[in-house]
This record gives sequence, C-alpha cells and structure tokens, in this order.
Amino acid sequence: MTENLNRIPVTRRDGSERFSFGEEDLGFDLLGFWQWSASDLVSNTMRGVLAEYLVARALGIDVSGVRDGWAACDLCTPSGVKVEVKSAAYLQSWHQAKPSAIVFRTPRTRAWDPDTNCFDAVAKRQADVYVFALLAHEEKSTLDPCDVSQWKSYVLSTLKLNERKRSQHSIALPTLSRLSGGPVGYRDLAKNVEEAAAAQQDAGPDRPSPAAPSKGPHEQSHPRLARSRSIPDDPEVRRDRGGEEAQDRQARGAAGA
Repeated sequence: MTENLNRIPVTRRDGSERFSFGEEDLGFDLLGFWQWSASDLVSNTMRGVLAEYLVARALGIDVSGVRDGWAACDLCTPSGVKVEVKSAAYLQSWHQAKPSAIVFRTPRTRAWDPDTNCFDAVAKRQADVYVFALLAHEEKSTLDPCDVSQWKSYVLSTLKLNERKRSQHSIALPTLSRLSGGPVGYRDLAKNVEEAAAAQQDAGPDRPSPAAPSKGPHEQSHPRLARSRSIPDDPEVRRDRGGEEAQDRQARGAAGA
C-alpha cells in the first residue's frame, strides 16, 4: 500500500501513448481508445462534455490543460466568472418515437473538494452563470454536434434561477426561453455570459440552502454524480407537482450533464 494517497496530478496526453504488458508493446495506442470510447458525440455523456468544451472555446477559456471532472462548477472565464454548463438535445442515438422534451436539471448542490475528499456543509448553486446548451438540430440524417450552428444556448444568472417561484430543481425550455430572453448563437455567447455575470455580481452571491442532508456512502464515492444529480434541499421542490416535473420524468434521455 502506498503511503501517499493524495490527489493524483493529471497531465495532458496526446494519444500517441502506447499500451503495454510490462515492457512488451501491445500494438495499440491511446488514440485508438479515445476513438472507440468517445466517438458517439450524441450520447448523453459525451454530448455534455462536448458542450462544456464548445462553451469554453466560445468564452475564450484556456483548454490547453485537462478538464477537471470533479470541480464544483464546469468552467471559469478569464475574468473569473464561474460557469455551469447544462446540455440537452432533441435527438438521441437510439430510435425515438418523437423528439425528446427539453428539461434541464438545476439543483443546488454541495461542492466536493478532491484534495480533501470532503463535501461542503451547505448546498448552493456553485456558478455565477448557467449556460443551457441545446443541440437544437432536428434531422438525424444531418445531425453534426461538431457544427456549432446546430447549437443554441440560453444564458441565465444564478440570481434569475433563484428568483423562480416554481421548481428549483429543473427548468423546461419555454420557461428558460422567457427568462433568458431567447437563445443565442456561438459567437454571441461570450457577450451574454458577461452581461449575466454583471447582473449576478450586482446581486451578490447565491444564498445556501438552510439544511443540506447527509449523503449516502454511494454518493460520497461518486462526487461528480453527487454534484450533478444531488437532490435539492429546497422544501418547495419537494412539494412541486407542476408540469416541469412531469416533463422531467419524460425527458431523462434529453437532459445530459
């Protein structure tokens, strides 16, 4: 057993790294693994990661390092704005009877520190601004997640999410469109994020929820899962029986990261 169980630093790889059995080269490399495991950009998991990457590019964030999958929020802009990216799509990889309903999950969560393996005592929204990235193309034959013109983004400050009177754990597309002022394209995303961040800064930080429940052992061992899918603490959410919650149940496939 190693004596040093601190966090392992992650270094960026280039895909040329070889797989081996001790000193024996096995004849395949890391790039082949990436191609095998990450080529389905329409799947919920990879679409969410791709959305983060595209938003980072649009906001001028340095992507020369490695994505931090355990961070309390997804991105931080050069000016210090903390950004949470949520993704969804009308079209899925599998056969569909109809396009997916669009619902984004927006719960307050407890941040997890990978250096200490501890959660914050209180739940809150970790970011200043939310970017809801919708892969909005509706024809499977021409769907291309790498074409940024097929994406639409809706930008909201945490303040606007907190001020909502209905569900605090999810938001459906009609409400999101009304609160955000409508979708923006890739080239206008940076401007809209900065404007939302300015409004958030004027309002002050998010107020934490009054009581953060203890997480079970299975959630403690999966911090990213706990951050993205934790149960909200707001009592209003537990009373919610509105249409958004019904849509949420029907659209599990549409909501990603």
